[in-house]
Amino acid sequence: MPIERLKALYVNTFAKEVSRMEQLSPSGSGRCYFRMQSELNRVMGVYNKDWKENRAFLAFTKHFLSVGLDVPEILAEDTENHIYILSDLGDETLYSYRCKYNEFTPDLIQTYKKAIKQLLLFQTRGGEGLDYSLCYPRAAFDRQSIYWDLNYFKYYFLKLAQIPFDEQLLENDFELFSRFLLEADADYFMFRDFQSRNIMLQNDKLFFIDYQGGRKGALPYDLASLLYDGKAAIPPSIRHELLDYYVGELDNLHIWDVDLFRKYYPAFVLVRIMQAMGSYGYRGFYERKEHFLQSIPYALKNLNWILNNVNLPIEIPTLWNVFEKLVHSEKLQAIKQHRLHVEISSFSYKNAYPPDESGNGGGFVFDCRCLPNPGRYEAYKHLSGKDRSVIEFLEKEKDVILFFEHITSIIDMAVQNYLARDFTHLSIAFGCTGGQHRSVYFVEKLARYLQTNYPVRISLKHTKQMNWE
Repeated sequence: MPIERLKALYVNTFAKEVSRMEQLSPSGSGRCYFRMQSELNRVMGVYNKDWKENRAFLAFTKHFLSVGLDVPEILAEDTENHIYILSDLGDETLYSYRCKYNEFTPDLIQTYKKAIKQLLLFQTRGGEGLDYSLCYPRAAFDRQSIYWDLNYFKYYFLKLAQIPFDEQLLENDFELFSRFLLEADADYFMFRDFQSRNIMLQNDKLFFIDYQGGRKGALPYDLASLLYDGKAAIPPSIRHELLDYYVGELDNLHIWDVDLFRKYYPAFVLVRIMQAMGSYGYRGFYERKEHFLQSIPYALKNLNWILNNVNLPIEIPTLWNVFEKLVHSEKLQAIKQHRLHVEISSFSYKNAYPPDESGNGGGFVFDCRCLPNPGRYEAYKHLSGKDRSVIEFLEKEKDVILFFEHITSIIDMAVQNYLARDFTHLSIAFGCTGGQHRSVYFVEKLARYLQTNYPVRISLKHTKQMNWE
């Protein structure tokens, strides 16, 4: 079993027994992730039976580390048993960070710009000396790759969503569209899935994951993946600002004509959206996974904006007509965007409970004072539950882990019920002695948990104002 093999690999690597092992929520892939820890450290164990994908990921990671790119470290590997161990980058993604804000603040925009600057390093420095023969399943975003994505869209989204089309005319447009995409210079590393859930935030630094599907390709695709990441819901004005920022950085490198970039960029936005919609259709309509269906309204909103604001230099009338049918489909319009807003607060019991400003009353309040208190130790007094050393202190305590398991079992039941009944608000609060360590830790941890598992909007409030905020 992978769990036992991962434990054995951990012991062989660190000469310590695993004291706790927790499987992370599954994503859309076949990979299984396990958070493993002992008193020595906390790491991420991975099991993936697709050995070609493992080979690509491990080779790319070693190469990226060798050229100074920010990716997880490989701490151990056992390719024969399809397992490896990585450094643990935590739970905060650019997506979960974005979801803390109702609007794009200057800090959030700056974080996206940092990601864009790093993207250019992957596309240029990351591709130099990379062994593209290890790419899986294709070495390049070539005609075959493009047709896979277009057919994925056609058969798993259009067919399952019951959108009518003339197959031959659509194929004719696919041919013209793919030829246009292939005109773009494709001699760069294409990350392939450069979106907000694959960008980790740790100690104000960005790290990048899930590049095992990378291959040689054109520059616009990855930027399109980031800026048209459906659920991230980047407003058009901010997309324009971030596009201009990328183009400015690209111009400084003198590697691609910026006018050519702008010429091909909208077409790569469309092929990326079609690839994503194929995935939503397969995982949502076919596999009946609600989480993926919830992404469809966001994709349609992006598609509708493109229809009204973009002109391509090629004529693809049948494909364009399919897009029009999608954005006006009654079946697709009937898919609800859940509007459940979860407010999560920390507070100090020395002060008052956080006020309920929703008008609904009720909600959960959890008392963290039964747990070990980092605030009793001088080393942690001026830190908060957001700081890595405080997190490590708390997660070494079995009672802390058990406490979180108990509260999530209760909150899971409430959130699932509220979503089914179209409720719009749920408040959750954590209190501790000073409102600084334990309560803050649980607010941040629960926010990441809910964002990963449910289609909800989350806002956080730490009622104790300190320098760390």
